[in-house]
Amino acid sequence: MFHDLNVPWSAKEVELQRTVAFLDELGYNVVALTHTLSGKLPADLSCPIPNPLPFPTPPKMRILRRCTLVLNDPAHNHRINNLASAYDIVAVRPNDEKTLQQACQTLDCDIISIDMTQRLTFFFKFKMLSQAIERGIKFEICYAPGVLARDSSARRNLITNATQLIRASRGRGLIISSEAKSALGCRGPWDVINLAAVWGLGQERGHEALVKEARAVTVSAQMKRTSYRGVVDVIYGGEKPAKKEPQAQEKKGQKKGKQDNQKRKAVEGDTASEQNKAPSKQELKRQAKKARTEGQAPANPGAGKANECAGAEPMDVS
Repeated sequence: MFHDLNVPWSAKEVELQRTVAFLDELGYNVVALTHTLSGKLPADLSCPIPNPLPFPTPPKMRILRRCTLVLNDPAHNHRINNLASAYDIVAVRPNDEKTLQQACQTLDCDIISIDMTQRLTFFFKFKMLSQAIERGIKFEICYAPGVLARDSSARRNLITNATQLIRASRGRGLIISSEAKSALGCRGPWDVINLAAVWGLGQERGHEALVKEARAVTVSAQMKRTSYRGVVDVIYGGEKPAKKEPQAQEKKGQKKGKQDNQKRKAVEGDTASEQNKAPSKQELKRQAKKARTEGQAPANPGAGKANECAGAEPMDVS
């Protein structure tokens, strides 16, 4: 699943709809619409991006809502916790080295996005960047402002800053987004991977920047919002089954009675035939044992007839 986590939100629905539809044709599966905040934050930090969107979106595309907070003063209270409850992804854009250091060390954000088209007054340091990478924060490179810029200096700054960031981060914890305000600034996923290879990022790392690293951002942001301290997630466990109605139980009893009636009943001839059967050897042994215990001789019809013949009186012939 390819991700583009920075598409600026615009009130012009027609242009935004074209951009989203074109990203779907290019093969992107997850797109984040970005609302940028700078200066003093308003009291109401609700998300202005409607849900659902006022125009039809591709059915297979997942739309997220992102807030990018521009950092100008490290002493300012940024209220990131309030932003996290209103948006799916929270990103910060530092303008100097102090705000970058603050974002890497203390701010609880998901993405650190740096404007690569400007000439930076500081250098990226691995020790500072590694602190953010260990906390699960990703660094974002946006290519559309440099690709569509009419000034060659913006393109030159993009190449220089991206190369420096890739070298300082050692190719880890990077994501690549478009930040395209129109469909002309969008590029296909494999074109972006080849562009990153020109900057010094290998194709494998470039593929991870659009798939694995970007997915890690969305998953960690969701866990922060829905789980307890990002560890225990509460999911829907279902409901107890409803109790059966008495009518259903009566129907079940009637059905069971019909099944019992359908069973084969015993016939009187069957019992008579069972009685006329000769006793088995085991039955004969049992009867003989019972007779011995009771002190009676076992029944022997042949012996009785012999005794009658022996005890009969002689017939008078005369």
